Amino acid sequence: METTPALTRTDGRPAADPAALPWPSLLVLGAATFVTVTAEMLPTAVLPQLSAGLGVPESRTGLLVSVWAAVVVVASFPLVRLTSGRDRRHVIAAALAVIAASGLATALAPTYEVALAARVVGAAAVGLLWASANAHTAELVPDALLGRAVAVVLGGATLGMVLGTPLASLVARVADWRVAFGALAGLALVAALAVRVVVAPAGAHGTVPDDGPHPGGTSPERPRPASGPGPMLAVTALVAVLLVGHYGAYTYVTRLVEDPAQAVPGGVSGLLLLFGVASAVGVALAGRFGARTRAALVVATVGTALSVAGLAIADVHAGLGVAVVALWGVASGAVPPLAQTLILRLGGPERRATAGALIPVLFNGGIAIGAALASAMVAAAGVGALPLPAAALVAATAVGIAVTRRRRPQQGGAIGFPVSVRK
Repeated sequence: METTPALTRTDGRPAADPAALPWPSLLVLGAATFVTVTAEMLPTAVLPQLSAGLGVPESRTGLLVSVWAAVVVVASFPLVRLTSGRDRRHVIAAALAVIAASGLATALAPTYEVALAARVVGAAAVGLLWASANAHTAELVPDALLGRAVAVVLGGATLGMVLGTPLASLVARVADWRVAFGALAGLALVAALAVRVVVAPAGAHGTVPDDGPHPGGTSPERPRPASGPGPMLAVTALVAVLLVGHYGAYTYVTRLVEDPAQAVPGGVSGLLLLFGVASAVGVALAGRFGARTRAALVVATVGTALSVAGLAIADVHAGLGVAVVALWGVASGAVPPLAQTLILRLGGPERRATAGALIPVLFNGGIAIGAALASAMVAAAGVGALPLPAAALVAATAVGIAVTRRRRPQQGGAIGFPVSVRK
């Protein structure tokens, strides 16, 4: 009777089960992403109180969010290069400590200028954190589990939108906006300590070759030998365009769903809560069906395009409008984990740091550019003209992602002839 040899790590110790996710590490990294998203969106949650407390109009207070996104885009790559070669767990923990300091400085800020400076420092740390967390997640698991691992970590970011922002708004109303920023600082410090204590080192769960079937019975997209950064950059550019269309429409979501929201308890707030819950469902589905990452991303992108187009007729019937928002939430919620997984896979181990840094840059760039283009269109033609062009932009990227392929280098066939394999 044959026995299966025990799996071992390269250092001789028993290896972790390659079919099991490293849940403690992933949940702590998810907590870190919860903190980062809450930190980014916190000014929008406390906008009236923050403006009154600092004595500035709300238009200037809104810059605390847009400047944040711009700093993430500019600072991510230089900081990743600066910290290259360091243990990413230490980098993530240090970034969380800086976010804590930024939150505390904002809470104590006597003037708007001090608050803005504190936000700039925090934004730089968030760009580094996202890049490091993305790369470290890919190094914690074998490739077969990468989609699920990314979905778990991004679940924290989704909760930041669904729970973190409303809770911060509640704290600001019950106590004070400064208390909300102080609480953020405390959460960031706790998360930093958890990262240092709980998160496993790189390779602790991913050193076993992924040459067996996926636990769910499907064969995942396997890592391929390096073939240049072209495919990774092409998909990154397509996802960036997708996000421009999606976030352009989402910038004016409160205006686009005003009519159907009247039939929902809580009005627009209730419909936005539905969108957030649907987004969480989309993240979960991405982890469940992300073994074939490219195909799943195409489906999610098509769903996003259809739902954004559906906003043009959302006011025909309340039920239709609610269904469109729910579909939009599920489809667009699945896009980030699927896109991140595909970009990390295309980058491979040799370009993991670059792939990790690309992700926060493209997401924050998509938010900023999408909002700017949407504002220009609404100013010229009104909010009703926004859904169809935004949907067309998203649909075009679905076609691009579907036809983009990564070629493997030529390999010897069964009798020594070169064979070209396409993904």
